[in-house]
Amino acid sequence: MASKAAIEKGEQRSAKLQEPGALANVSEGARGLWSNLTSFLTDVRAEMRKVVAPTRKEVQSTTSVVIVTVFVFGFFFFVVDFIFNRALHEVLTRLGGAQ
Repeated sequence: MASKAAIEKGEQRSAKLQEPGALANVSEGARGLWSNLTSFLTDVRAEMRKVVAPTRKEVQSTTSVVIVTVFVFGFFFFVVDFIFNRALHEVLTRLGGAQ
């Protein structure tokens, strides 16, 4: 008769053999990755069908808004820089640092 420990070891071995191996885990991971990738690409294709190219008039109007905005901000930062430069120059002159 087999001892109790031997029976338990035999059961553990059979349970161990039933566990999936490393190769099975890799192949399941690859299948999962492939299904995720195909799902992602399907979603991308569906979203790309919804994309509409802007008309020439829309491009011209948004371009003009961008150009005007760039000049407005450029002028604003020029004025702010000039004010800070003058203020810093006055402070340094009064402290004797700038001549």
